[in-house]
Amino acid sequence: MTTVVRGLIAAFLMMVCAAPAAAQMYELVGTRAQGMAGAFVAVADDATATWWNPAGLATGASISFVYDHSNNLAPTDPRPEGPAWLGGTNGFAFTTPALGFSYYKLRMSEMQPVSSNGAVPSVRQEEGAAAISLRTFALNQFGATFGQSLGGNLVLGTTLKLVRAGRALSVGPVPGSARDLLEAAGDLELPMETETDLDLGAMFAFSPNMRVGLSVKHIREPDLGEGETRTVLERQARVGVAVMGAGPTASLTTALDYDITTLDTVLGEVRHLGAGAEAWLFKKLVGVRGGLSANTAGEGGTAWSVGGSAGSGGLFVDGFLTLGSDASRDGWGISFRLSY
Repeated sequence: MTTVVRGLIAAFLMMVCAAPAAAQMYELVGTRAQGMAGAFVAVADDATATWWNPAGLATGASISFVYDHSNNLAPTDPRPEGPAWLGGTNGFAFTTPALGFSYYKLRMSEMQPVSSNGAVPSVRQEEGAAAISLRTFALNQFGATFGQSLGGNLVLGTTLKLVRAGRALSVGPVPGSARDLLEAAGDLELPMETETDLDLGAMFAFSPNMRVGLSVKHIREPDLGEGETRTVLERQARVGVAVMGAGPTASLTTALDYDITTLDTVLGEVRHLGAGAEAWLFKKLVGVRGGLSANTAGEGGTAWSVGGSAGSGGLFVDGFLTLGSDASRDGWGISFRLSY
């Protein structure tokens, strides 16, 4: 096959395979949240409320600062032709009961066979590499979050966002391991565009120990770029319930979250149901958490999560690990958190 013909095929496949949506699951941010299997919309009591539920500002710490880092490779041992994705997240957030500021930087790279049915096509080079679609997406999000109590039981919140995002796409016979290709794609320079966006959240307290949360992300559904690099940040909605009990030296929180909307990802459709718990022990200097989530869409699958925290004087180090048959959730992370 001549170089010109291969180029024409690649150009055609690029247009056919281009995916306009950029799937950003709630579970990409928040070490405590991910340690609880993503059951955090009705908890949201630290600075990651700026991502999970803006209404959490008024129900959390008086002052909270979080630096958060997480890494995802799914599946953990991907085939050379995919499907697979690699994600990295870094975030900074600072909140008070009425105002918060945040910056989140996400980079996600995806690969999959170019054929629509997932089979490896017969297009080959001399090296014998299969033709794949390789995409990489970057998001820089600056946010200002505001919360307002309405009476004694209801809190509303909103995050006004400046979103800078971009995508690159290539199709062709590409040699190398899946991880090497995904990591190389993560180093590419992308054409970035800027848009405004809005998140909304609500928190309703049924009692001092039980509350329900609702969060809606990407109200404006920002549409950036065009053609094969077009990126749409899809609207997402999630609901959760949390039950909390606290004593002078220990506390226990249990929570349940459910995605109202469904996301399309390189691994298939995703709509999560997650249940988790967090316990603070030894005068609340040590925290342990865990949970189980299930993908109720597409091919399904489950994932389990564990996490822990240790610290004193309001300064904590948090960590989490998630594994399971729901590959969209595989990952690990660490955060440094200051709360008063």
